[in-house]
Amino acid sequence: MVRKPQGPLADIKIVELGSIGPSPFCCMLLADLGADVIRIDRPPGHDGGAPIAARFDLLNRGRRRAMMDLKKPEAVAAVLRLVREADVLIEGFRPGVAERLGLGPDDCLLVNPRLVYGRMTGWGQEGPLALEPGHDINYISLTGVLHSIGRAGEPPSIPLNLVGDFGGGSLYLALGVVSAILESRSSGRGQVVDAAMVDGSASLMTLIYGMRAAGYWRDERGTNRLDSGAPWYNVYETKDGKHVSMAANEARFYQNALRVLGLHAVDPSEQHDQAGWPAMRERFAAIFRTRTRDEWAALTAGTESCITPVLSLAEAPSHPQVQARRTFIEVDGVVQPAPAPRFSGTPEGVQRPPAHAGQHTDEVLTEWGIDAASVAKLREAGAIA
Repeated sequence: MVRKPQGPLADIKIVELGSIGPSPFCCMLLADLGADVIRIDRPPGHDGGAPIAARFDLLNRGRRRAMMDLKKPEAVAAVLRLVREADVLIEGFRPGVAERLGLGPDDCLLVNPRLVYGRMTGWGQEGPLALEPGHDINYISLTGVLHSIGRAGEPPSIPLNLVGDFGGGSLYLALGVVSAILESRSSGRGQVVDAAMVDGSASLMTLIYGMRAAGYWRDERGTNRLDSGAPWYNVYETKDGKHVSMAANEARFYQNALRVLGLHAVDPSEQHDQAGWPAMRERFAAIFRTRTRDEWAALTAGTESCITPVLSLAEAPSHPQVQARRTFIEVDGVVQPAPAPRFSGTPEGVQRPPAHAGQHTDEVLTEWGIDAASVAKLREAGAIA
């Protein structure tokens, strides 16, 4: 499966210096929206990725892959040739690594002054931790995010790697890159987009910091309206050991939920009386344990009570709502989330399944302006594979 590039970014060319985690996810998003992304992989043993077959490595979908040894000057020169033709370069190395390779912002903007240079780090390009290693939960530890997620009296809950890597990292880098492309097309000048997961995860907490400043949010985990403190914004176990979620925030939805649960005598005006939250949470828990998850799903359907079944990864793609939206698709026999968001005039889509590292080396080099003889010399020098 290879699609003709389409989507709102179909005329954008991106060079991705291969790394793991948030940078590949950012590039996947941009490729899903039509960008022609060329991923430059290093020789085996350098990527640190999960040892899975290429077709399941979904963060690498949608783009072609070349393999180069960036420690060789010939390979660096070849990348700079690609940069001349590109709109964007994206790298996810530790601070200073790209500069030492000869592929830092100054090097790339020298050969292409209109280039958008996207950088993805955990701690940022400066500061006392800038050169320290880290992963998602390290970055969200220092921004108040991890502390705030979990139940009262329990350790913080790990929100997968969605908040630091992908929410605070990839999405902010993607937004920054697209914004800088727009500016570059009007000014003719490129710039550096400095995305740090510590910055992005802090930004995601803007609402919570505002509520805390107003005295409406407590630092004690599991005591607030969105962190499992409120009985009407919570997850409950059902008779069959599965779960339902309840998010009856607004008064009318709370009234509907009380009606569905048979709690006709409960005064809905006491919804925000925190003194009564623990007892009400126990009442809800006892009631939810009287039926199975799917029985609750059938009972609450159409009631506007904001009660939904908690589905597993295996179950989610079969739900009628996500099927109606085509939220999941199948590519090369692998079920996976579809590109998002949707565009009415420039439809997005997966351009191709994930490729093997180095699968398109000759193809992309010649297509982007390096002649076949030069490609042969690069291979003789061990600069490409």
